[in-house]
Amino acid sequence: MTRMHVFVRGRVQGVFFRASARDMARGIGVKGWVKNCLDGSVEAVFEGKKDAVDEMVNWCRKGPSGAFVDHIDIYREEYSGEFDEFSVVYE
Repeated sequence: MTRMHVFVRGRVQGVFFRASARDMARGIGVKGWVKNCLDGSVEAVFEGKKDAVDEMVNWCRKGPSGAFVDHIDIYREEYSGEFDEFSVVYE
């Protein structure tokens, strides 16, 4: 099991990035969360099997149709197992 924390920059808000990430993560068994940031980026934490988490991170490099990803920062963190599902965080 692994955990990745990502920050995605570009045209990633207003293009269904969060909803698409949620749907994909739930479909492949990844848990965690995704949210919009005040600076226009998207932040997410993915936990699960390594292959599934890697798939989510790779998906973030492009995002859904309509998104344009300029840059992605990826940080490997210690797996916690704290999540029951994958959700969109609204702040």
